[in-house]
Amino acid sequence: MSTSRRQFVKKAVISAGAAAAAARRSQAQAAPSDTVNVGVVGFRSRGRSHIREFLRMPGVRVGYLCDIDERLFPDAVAEVERTGGYTPQTETDIRKLLERDDLDAISIATPDHWHALMTIWGCQASKDVYVEKPCSYTLWEGRKMVEAARKYGRMVQVGLNRRSSLRTRSAVEFLRGGSFGTAYRARAVVYRGRISIGRVQESSIPAGVNWDLFLGPAPYRAFSLNRFHYGWHFFWDTSTTEVGNNGVHALDVVRWGLAKDVHPVRIHCTGGQFVEDSDSEVPNVQVGTFEYADGTLAEIDATTLYSPTFGGTRMGTFFYTDQGYVSSVGDWTTTRGQFSPRDEPDSPSGVSMRASRLSFPVMDYPAGPPIPTLEEQPANQFQNFIDCVRSRNRDALHCEIEEGHLSTSLCHLANISYRTGRKLVFDSDTETFPGDEDANRLLRREYREPYVVPEQV
Repeated sequence: MSTSRRQFVKKAVISAGAAAAAARRSQAQAAPSDTVNVGVVGFRSRGRSHIREFLRMPGVRVGYLCDIDERLFPDAVAEVERTGGYTPQTETDIRKLLERDDLDAISIATPDHWHALMTIWGCQASKDVYVEKPCSYTLWEGRKMVEAARKYGRMVQVGLNRRSSLRTRSAVEFLRGGSFGTAYRARAVVYRGRISIGRVQESSIPAGVNWDLFLGPAPYRAFSLNRFHYGWHFFWDTSTTEVGNNGVHALDVVRWGLAKDVHPVRIHCTGGQFVEDSDSEVPNVQVGTFEYADGTLAEIDATTLYSPTFGGTRMGTFFYTDQGYVSSVGDWTTTRGQFSPRDEPDSPSGVSMRASRLSFPVMDYPAGPPIPTLEEQPANQFQNFIDCVRSRNRDALHCEIEEGHLSTSLCHLANISYRTGRKLVFDSDTETFPGDEDANRLLRREYREPYVVPEQV
C-alpha cells in the first residue's frame, strides 16, 4: 500500500472513530445510563435541599458540588459522604463544572441574577437543568432560556414545586373543568414577615469567597454582608423583590388555574418601602393587577411587614367564579355564594325599595362542593425532573421552562410597572411594551463581561 493510501486509510479510521465517539457521547447525553450524575450549584440554603432530594433517589449520584463560597464545601461534602457513601468533587466556577464529560445535569439554587446564564450555559454544554424559581432575573432572559432549551434539546425544569402537589393539581383540574363556574378573577397573597436588614458597612471580602463570581452578570459592588448570603434579595442588582422570591409560587398557581398560556395585556403595580430604615432598595409592599385580553383579572398582594392573615393564610391563592370562590386555605376548599333579597317592603307612599332589597341582600356562604383528589400521586419536582432526564419526554415535566417563564414574567411585569410608576400595556406576542422606551429598557439588563447572556443562544 502506498504511503498516501496508508495515510488516507489512517485518516478515515480516525474520522470514523471520532464520529463513533461523538455518536456515543450524543447518545449518552440524550439518554443517560442508569446512574444520572448531577452537579448542585449553590447550596448554602435552598441548594442543600437539592442535595438531599437527589441523594435519596436510586440511580442518582451527586457527583459535583459547585459554590462561590469555599467555606461551605466541608459540611456539604461530609453530608454526601455520610448519605451517599462517596465523595463528590467540588468546583467554585460553573464554567469548569460544565466541562465535565460525566456530568448529566445541573441543579441551580443560586441567587436570581445567575439563573438564566447558568441555564443557558448548561444547555449549550448538553446538560439538563433544574433551576430554582424565579427562573430568570429579567423577562428577556426567560425567553432566551426557552430558546436555549429548544435549540439544544434539553430538559429544563423550573422549581415552582406546587405543580407537584397532589392537592394543587387536583384543585387546578377542578377549576379548569368548570363544574364550579367560570373563574373571572384570581388573587395571590404573600404575607411573609421579615426583620429589617438594617445598615451594614462595606468590608473586606472574606477568605474563601469568590466575590467576582458571586456578582457575575451584575455590576461590581464592594462587598458587604447585606449584599451577600440571602441579603442579595434586597438590592435591585440581584433581586426580583418578594414578588419574585415567594410571590412567583402563588402567581404560578393563579396562572395555571386560570389556564392562561399568554401574558397579560395590562399591568399596574404600586407599593413602596415603608417603616424600615435600612440598606434595602426594594419595596416591602407591592400590590399588582394583571389584566388579560379577555378581561380576566389576576392580582398579587405581597408584603414583608406586619400583616393579618388573609382568609386564614399568610400565603395562598383564591379564585373567584360566578358560583362562589375556591381557596387554597384548608387544603383547597370551595365556598358557594348565595344572596337573596332583603325582606323590605315598599314605602307607604309607594316608593319602590327594589334597589335597596337587591343592593343590601341577605348573604350566605355555605360550603361548596368538595374538590376531588386525583388518584395518581405525582412524583415530586426533583424526581419528575430525573424521570424526564431519562425518558427525554419534555411534555412530562411538571414545570417546563416555557411554563416557568410565563409565570416568572408576571413578577417582572409587576416590578417594571412599580419602577416606572404607572400602568403599562404589554404585547404578549413580541414580549415588549409598544412605544414605551422606559418600560422596554427594564425588560433586560446591562451585563458585566464576561458574564453575558447572548443575543443568540
